[in-house]
Order: sequence, then C-alpha cells, then structure tokens
Amino acid sequence: MRASRALAPALSTVGATAALVLLGRYAAPHHPEQQVGVPWRPPGSDALLGTDGLGRDVLSRVLYGGTDLMAVSLLAAVVAAGCGTALGLAAGWTGGRLARAVFWLCDLLLSVPALVLALVLAVALPGATAVVVASVLSGTPLTARVVAGEAALLRGSGHVRAAQERGETVSYVLAREVLPALRGLVTADAGLRLVTALQLASALAVLGLGPQPPDADWALMLSENLPGAALNPAALLAPAALLAGCAWAPAAAAHRVGQGREYAV
Repeated sequence: MRASRALAPALSTVGATAALVLLGRYAAPHHPEQQVGVPWRPPGSDALLGTDGLGRDVLSRVLYGGTDLMAVSLLAAVVAAGCGTALGLAAGWTGGRLARAVFWLCDLLLSVPALVLALVLAVALPGATAVVVASVLSGTPLTARVVAGEAALLRGSGHVRAAQERGETVSYVLAREVLPALRGLVTADAGLRLVTALQLASALAVLGLGPQPPDADWALMLSENLPGAALNPAALLAPAALLAGCAWAPAAAAHRVGQGREYAV
C-alpha cells in the first residue's frame, strides 16, 4: 500500500504525458507551421504561450512536438529492454562460458559513452535510427547484467525447482516461472532505458542531428527559441518543462517499482 501511494504521482505524470503526446495535436489552436503574429511576441489572449522566432504559435508547436520524440524513445527503450532481458536470462540461467561471453560483450559496449556512440552513429544514420541503435547498444548491457544476477538467484528457488522436477522444458521454466518473477525488475529497468533514449534523442535534436526545421519537436524547440529567451521566455520554458517531466516520470516510476519489490520481499 505504501509503495502504491508513492507510485501514484509518477504514474499520473506518465498518464498525463501520454495523453498530451497522443491527443495534444487535436487541441492545437493552429497548425504548427502557421505564422500567427510577429516573432517573439509574449504570451497573450490569442497566443497563450506567445510566438517563436518565425511568429508561429508556441502552444500549437508544443502540442504537436512530443509525438515523434516519444515514439522513437519508446521504441528504443522496448528494444533495449527486450534484448537485455533475453541476454540476461540466457547468461543467468546457463552460467559458465555463455555468461562470461555475455559479460565480456557488456563490458565492451559499456566502455563507450552512450552520447558519443549516438553522435558517431548520427553521422551515417538518420537521427531516429541513431537514437534507437545507440540506446540498444548502451542500454542492453545494463539490463543484461541486472537480469542475469536475478535469474541466477531464481534458478535455485523452490517454484523453479518444482517446475524442473515436473519435467518442464527450459523455455517453459524461463517463460512461466523465472520471467514473471522478474516483471517488476524488468519494468523498472525499461523506465530507465526510456529516460536514456529520451536524453539521447533530445541531445541529437539540440545539436541539429535529429529532426530538422520546420518540424515541431520539443528538443528542437530549445535550440530554435534560445535566441529569443529574453523576449518570450515561455517559448523556451514550455518545451524544457515537458522534456524534464517526461524524463522525471519514468525514472520516478522505475524507482518506486523497485521500492515496491523491496517491500514485497
């Protein structure tokens, strides 16, 4: 009960963010590329967040700007968590040479900073693809190490031994006995992988290696609106606040889920 109450604010933020990303564009008062006034006009009754450097409605661009960013980040997180879980289960259950090979590969991938990897990949690949590949290569080792440790411990647990004594196959035991016990861990780790992917996608966009103008994108809006921050701070603060919220909510939810696992033990 204590963990559920603590988790509620993060889940509420996640739900609000999802609603904004999926439905926000339908509430936008203008097309994101439509000019509605003079550049850098402060917030007013006809433009609640003012205008940007090209006179476009900031509110409309904010309501449009999270869809592609979150879609790419979510895809990267799911793939990274899935690959890491599969590798971790194999290493933790089998042990021996396979585990050593998996850990060696994890150490090799972790030796390269995620942002550096994303920047190198962005030179040859589209921004979205670079984010997904970099997130998978940098996130999979972290997930694999955590899952492998837990899977190795679960191998000796009573319900797993009972399934083995019934004659169940390894794939059945992993899918029906081990993986459900790791559900909280994998969910929490996936939240962290989402945060990493969001950070990489935002960094590439700010550096001009992601979405290109006139696309509406929260991260791209940071670099576009920085020159006019003194004239219309809302044009910079609005996307910055949304990016911060999107990064905080999954991280907080992952932390609370992890605490919930501790309470349940």
